[in-house]
Amino acid sequence: MTQKALKPAVFLDRDGTLNEDPGYLSQPSQMKLLPHVGEGLALLRQSGYELIVISNQSGVGRGIFLETELKPIHARMNELLRPYGAEIHHFYYCVHHPDEDCECRKPKPLLIKKAAKDLGIDVSKSIMIGDKITDLEFAHNAGCRAAVLVLTGVGLEAQKNLKPKLSDFVAKDLFEAAKWIQQLPTP
Repeated sequence: MTQKALKPAVFLDRDGTLNEDPGYLSQPSQMKLLPHVGEGLALLRQSGYELIVISNQSGVGRGIFLETELKPIHARMNELLRPYGAEIHHFYYCVHHPDEDCECRKPKPLLIKKAAKDLGIDVSKSIMIGDKITDLEFAHNAGCRAAVLVLTGVGLEAQKNLKPKLSDFVAKDLFEAAKWIQQLPTP
């Protein structure tokens, strides 16, 4: 009996990386993709990567919105991505307040480990893209192949505090990150 090969993934932060971040996005009508996100995600999918959003959603733990409100927000995101052939099929998120010190809040690696187990992902062949230092630390804590900082969202501010070797590449946006990932040698 042969064991099925594990797939590579691109783990994606949501707010500030894929979409505008109005601060605690709580309504589908607030979902606005950042420029060229659809094209970038389509490139990643064409390159054989599973696309997985992993996001801290502390608005739930803060009582700003309910966890049940996340599903319609993600449905709206996919509605906007559909014309590009770039829908995201897997969303993992931490809903806890930062003060709870839970195990699922980035930069702790629990959600990547859960996604890997659930979906048959090889984390060592996978890449994380985000706009925060915690996204990059998350990638390193989980053992990802690479971490990419995008300069959208709070990425420009994060770049000022970037420690050496924390980011494998700094991209102006998700599309530039996708083009960089495409040229990487197959792991």
